[in-house]
Amino acid sequence: MSRSEKRRRTRRMRVDDVIVVKKSRLRTAITGTVVGNFMEWFDFGVYGYLAVTLSAVFTGSLPGGLGLLVTLLGFAISFLVRPIGGLVLGPLGDRIGRQKVLFLTMTMMAIATALIGVLPTSASIGLWAIIPLYFLKMVQGFSTGGEYAGATTYVSEFSPDRSRGYWSSFLDVGSYVGFAAGATVVGLTTWITQSVAGEDAMVEFGWRIPFLIAIPLGVVAIWFRAKIPETPAYEAEQTSEATPTDADDPYARHGLVGILRHHWREVLIGVALVAATQTAGYALTSYMPTYLETEVGVSNVMAAIATVPVLLIMSAFLPVIGKLSDRIGRKPVYAIAVAATMVLMVPAFAVMQIGQEWAVLVALAMVAIPVAFFAAISASALPALFPTASRFGAMALAFNVSVSLFGGTTPLFSQALIQLTGNTYMPAFYIMFFAALGGVALLTMRETAKRPLLGSFPTVETEQEAKALVAHQDENPYLDTRTMPLDLIVAPAVDSEAVPAGGEAEPDRPLAAR
Repeated sequence: MSRSEKRRRTRRMRVDDVIVVKKSRLRTAITGTVVGNFMEWFDFGVYGYLAVTLSAVFTGSLPGGLGLLVTLLGFAISFLVRPIGGLVLGPLGDRIGRQKVLFLTMTMMAIATALIGVLPTSASIGLWAIIPLYFLKMVQGFSTGGEYAGATTYVSEFSPDRSRGYWSSFLDVGSYVGFAAGATVVGLTTWITQSVAGEDAMVEFGWRIPFLIAIPLGVVAIWFRAKIPETPAYEAEQTSEATPTDADDPYARHGLVGILRHHWREVLIGVALVAATQTAGYALTSYMPTYLETEVGVSNVMAAIATVPVLLIMSAFLPVIGKLSDRIGRKPVYAIAVAATMVLMVPAFAVMQIGQEWAVLVALAMVAIPVAFFAAISASALPALFPTASRFGAMALAFNVSVSLFGGTTPLFSQALIQLTGNTYMPAFYIMFFAALGGVALLTMRETAKRPLLGSFPTVETEQEAKALVAHQDENPYLDTRTMPLDLIVAPAVDSEAVPAGGEAEPDRPLAAR
């Protein structure tokens, strides 16, 4: 009979069970992860802000609208490959460790980004030029399939339970600052090259410069990734004698089939929340330069730099929102994000149509508000849906399927919907639809703030916290020892001794359902 079919008792939690992560080690781990995420989104920023230019570089003989769609398809293709990368790299991260896989993904991303900068153009080889571009975007997509899932898993496992929202939010600070850096590099490159070599400078050679800048950035990011330690939660799970190995146990390590068998509800919740987050996020970042240039009519330089101040200000608020989620919970913060999307999105696109610089900045700020509330808690809320032994693989599945089908295709679908209907508000409706689905998912999502990760021991910052936690474990409402890899004692029936710390006696049922 499997663990999930029996009611079991666990021994009481001891002080040496609690994971203590000192702030100095925590900062090293967070910094190494954030730098890598910065590099990943730097590339997304460069490609998104150069989309119109790249359509001339790689699809010069095609009509303008079709050439732009073909270029945006390259962006979408990288996301369609992401689930494959997630299915390979996610379970690998559960098996060999988070740090090793994150080092691999960073190396692949940096090399592929740099190679884009030396590709031949359609002027030299015709439309064949799009093929190597698509190939390198696929390499990026494969590596990114393990990057964000691994990075969120890593920072959530390293973060103390009571401040996981705050520390994990820095991962997305790195993301959006990286995107802003990509936009800034594109804007400065455009301004400098056009001032020196004329209006056609970006199409002739300037487009290569932002991609080639990825070489020194990649070297720095890879160095940081080589220095980060493995997460304490993963190491504890690997060494614990109580770690389950039963294929019927939801807390055991599982492949794709096992994850879907035991955690399909959590996977669907994750898919919905990722779709809500990423459609809004990629509309603000990757698609907005194209929209501003083609639908609003601003200059390419203005389109490239308009989102930079908005992204930087938004990034500064992410830790504040993360800390708020530690206090009031992840679900209320997600609810704020959903409500803000419904209220602000259509007015934001209406203001944007005014076309003046002040209006564009105001509109982008309005779009950024719900994005901030969604993104600030992604790295703390989503990994907490899954147990430690299968967390990387489950996150890779849920995140990559959703971001591939819905998030990464936002620029392509938004532009296609505008061309199909002639309605410039279609991107707003697209974003609102997925926000509504995210709101439905919240109805069945369990609250994870202030609680240990499933399958892990509690994580704190000091020995004093560990001692206090153990001393008061019986009355602590945020502790449930059934989810921890403690030594197990089979108990065929529920009795007064079988009630875990912080829990109520329940009828026998699978742990995954509790």
